[in-house]
Amino acid sequence: MSAAKTTNLRLDKLLANLGYGSRREIAGLARGGRIRLDGAVLHDADRRIAVTPDLPERMTVDGDRLDPPPGLLLLLHKPVGVTCSHKEAGPLIYGLLPTRWRRRDPALSTVGRLDKETSGLILLTDDGALLHRIISPKASVPKRYQVTLERPLRGDEAEVFASGTLMLEGEDRPLLPVATEVHDATRAAVTLTEGRYHQVRRMFAAIGNHVTALHRDRIGALDLPEDLAPGAFRSASAEDVERIFGAAPGSAPA
Repeated sequence: MSAAKTTNLRLDKLLANLGYGSRREIAGLARGGRIRLDGAVLHDADRRIAVTPDLPERMTVDGDRLDPPPGLLLLLHKPVGVTCSHKEAGPLIYGLLPTRWRRRDPALSTVGRLDKETSGLILLTDDGALLHRIISPKASVPKRYQVTLERPLRGDEAEVFASGTLMLEGEDRPLLPVATEVHDATRAAVTLTEGRYHQVRRMFAAIGNHVTALHRDRIGALDLPEDLAPGAFRSASAEDVERIFGAAPGSAPA
């Protein structure tokens, strides 16, 4: 298998695309000796740089490691009260990221959405092909939600949700089967392969119950890291990407 082609960009374009400022501002950083590559000061903003995966380990700006180059995938622990939008009122998910990350080109986008009152694992990426691969109905990437209910479960929820016959209000086709694991009288986990609007809340509403808390803790076989606090994020590893698509890290692709 041949190695991926390495992109070469002018220093000013590279850093401008990563949100560090305009090309003129990047040129000023270079003239001021504030950019280093392999320990050597880069004074020439016209210099072409090979954008390799290890570049953040080799380049610094004002003494700090370079932000990850394009091809970025983030795992973020979304808190309740934050909206997955660029424009809506109130706290936005992009406000949890460093300011310059909101100026990146290509821009970061959420992979699907969680509603304002839902917490848990959400992915963000600037890789359009990866985004569409994850959300494609053909991929059928399962997503698990931990659900807290207003009233006790009646006992037949797992059977109803698994039947593939449940209709949501206002829709003309039934839901695909949903796996359910009951924890206790008012708590359960459901695993979906669809992503219809407010699906989990509407499923329980359809059988006469009300969701009071909703938390997504798994996408594919990728669990929300236990050490990732609400509002925190980290870059995904290659193993994380494998887990999204249900593969055991290091296993051969199908």
